[in-house]
Amino acid sequence: MRVVVVNGTQKHGTTFRLKEIFLEPFRDRAEITEFYLPRDCPNFCVGCTRCFLQDEHACKDAQYVQRIEKAMLEADLLVFVSPAYVFHATGAMKNLLDHLGYRWMPHRPAREMFGKRAVIITQCLGAGAKRAANDIADSLSWWGVSSIKTCSLKLMGDISWDNLSQRRRDALTKHLQKTARSLLSINYDKPARVSAATKAKFLAVRQMQTGLGKADPEYADYKYWKANGWIDDVRPWR
Repeated sequence: MRVVVVNGTQKHGTTFRLKEIFLEPFRDRAEITEFYLPRDCPNFCVGCTRCFLQDEHACKDAQYVQRIEKAMLEADLLVFVSPAYVFHATGAMKNLLDHLGYRWMPHRPAREMFGKRAVIITQCLGAGAKRAANDIADSLSWWGVSSIKTCSLKLMGDISWDNLSQRRRDALTKHLQKTARSLLSINYDKPARVSAATKAKFLAVRQMQTGLGKADPEYADYKYWKANGWIDDVRPWR
């Protein structure tokens, strides 16, 4: 089993501790690859649109983005981890998601993502963890991922792990490891079920791409959809 973890911060604080607790049951049963942001994707997306209009390898930061994407496409489970910064995911996490905008369904989604499973872990002192998780879930769902588990945790005591009560630490540990065990019980030889909502999005975009292709058969996204057979009867989930 291959697990890829994308950390929205390099800081080894409370979020790091929660992620380590979640990963503990996987340690002797999975190959775990971790990326830390911004270290592993240090440069901002500048909106040059080369990834959309030309090719993802034309991005000035392709050396970073493609390394992370390759690992994700080969993984059985994706884990995204971020504290809430001003009610949202970290800027470094948002930057990576911006870089991967070309993988949204209206552009060039990867076939592999439609059967992928993911979990999102976010935390904050009070409010904001759910919004941070939604930032990440938006991209995952538009990449084609249907199976997304979310652990949005409220510390409700202190931002420092060491200052939390033992009772609160035990409760957080129990919740995270229960989620981990449920994910470990899955047969990863079978892809995740693609939801009706994901299929509906895909079919709506297919109609859009068909229209774009009639207007411009050389349009990059249309050519990608056509090459995959998606304009015809082929679907990424079968």
